[in-house]
Amino acid sequence: MSSTVPHRQMYIGGQWVDAADGQVLTSENPATEQSCGTFPAGTPRDVDAAVAAASAAAPGWSDLGWAERARLLRALAAAIAAERGPLARLDVADGGAPISGMRGDVDQTVAEIEYYAGIASQTRGSSAPPAPDSLTYTLREPYGVVGRIVPFNHPFKFAAGKCAAPLAAGNAVVLKPGEQTSLSALELARIADGILPPGVLNVVTGAGDVVGARLVEHPDVPRVAFTGSVPTGRAVLRGAADEIKHVSLELGGKNPVIVFPDVDPDRAARAAVAGMNIARSNGQSCGSGSRLFVHDAVRGPFLEALHGRLGEMRVGDPLDDSTEVGPLAFRSHYERVLGFVESARTEGATVAFGGGRPSGLETGFYLSPTILTGLDDDMTVVRNEIFGPVISVLDWSDVDDVVRRANALPYGLTANVWTNDVTAALRTARAVQAGYVYVNGTGRRPLGMPFGGWKHSGVGQENGPEELVSYTREKTVSVTFL
Repeated sequence: MSSTVPHRQMYIGGQWVDAADGQVLTSENPATEQSCGTFPAGTPRDVDAAVAAASAAAPGWSDLGWAERARLLRALAAAIAAERGPLARLDVADGGAPISGMRGDVDQTVAEIEYYAGIASQTRGSSAPPAPDSLTYTLREPYGVVGRIVPFNHPFKFAAGKCAAPLAAGNAVVLKPGEQTSLSALELARIADGILPPGVLNVVTGAGDVVGARLVEHPDVPRVAFTGSVPTGRAVLRGAADEIKHVSLELGGKNPVIVFPDVDPDRAARAAVAGMNIARSNGQSCGSGSRLFVHDAVRGPFLEALHGRLGEMRVGDPLDDSTEVGPLAFRSHYERVLGFVESARTEGATVAFGGGRPSGLETGFYLSPTILTGLDDDMTVVRNEIFGPVISVLDWSDVDDVVRRANALPYGLTANVWTNDVTAALRTARAVQAGYVYVNGTGRRPLGMPFGGWKHSGVGQENGPEELVSYTREKTVSVTFL
């Protein structure tokens, strides 16, 4: 498999097809601004065909039983692992993230599929205390067809990994990848072909407001899961409302990091850069800790350490193993992030580091990692998710006040508390409004622990047993003996 793919077709019902109207989209390599392949611009008719194929395949897939489904998912994981290098290079060409991070994405995908294969039996029911003349018990049954819509920032990891739980639970899946980075999702279909029965996994590419909208509103798709932005999450909820669907949403964040005065500022600053996911995805991560509340007592040394860490990061060719920071994923997003930096300047903030194109890189959607200071909490860059390598550094001196400020936004995905004081750590972790709280963390999450947002950051949880169960619905059976 080459990292340049001239044209790929969609995968529906075990067949490779073009869009019903023959239209295509082009993937632009964000490092070179050259085409790295085309793929179908799907239509509502293509979604209908995929849903019909999934509906036909779902009963047989469910009837295989959890053990056989788990065996096939393990075979899929092994086949993915065998193509680690080519898959990583394709995501680099399509999305611009550094090659080391994309290899890690493939490794994590394999682990996630194996994890859900390992717990596939846990969709079990329960029974009531027995009575002399009756028996009452519950069953957990798959929904049948699941619509899975994923974003652009971790193309293969999200396309493959986020299908693992619904497949393990016994559902057929219609996958809609991000329209900017769809090529590796089609490679997933190629790898799955011959391992999973036809129709169990279908990949329909195209625009979100066409393919995604039809998938969300389709009457034969009772379960929808979406990962992406808050505005699109609202549109998903609206689109699913008429059919009263089960919807889960993993949405954006403007995640606070609260640095207490008792920490080593160098260690905390380096961890803050790691938690921003700059080295892995150039800050294009919903979990990035982009609001750094730094106590006045350590502000100076913390900023010095933060400058030092960003200054040593190598920005450049994402196919080079020594590169830590690649380009942003696509042109309009690059322009959007630059617009946020310019708005910060206009509103009176100081660009203390970065803020523009790195020297020597005249082509590609490159932005140097950026530090903004001189901010107040009402500025545009402080209140909005930027989804890029832009860090806002704010001051604090009173713990109750900084918790109030951290909770003031409608987001609630992650938070990070940096302190050596156990009491302060536990009290602050309890007080912040977020679905996942780190204490002295770097953004790493153990496999199997639930992850999900509060407030506008989402509905439901992923990555653990809760996600597996969420792809089933419970039925109660009450039997009276004759």
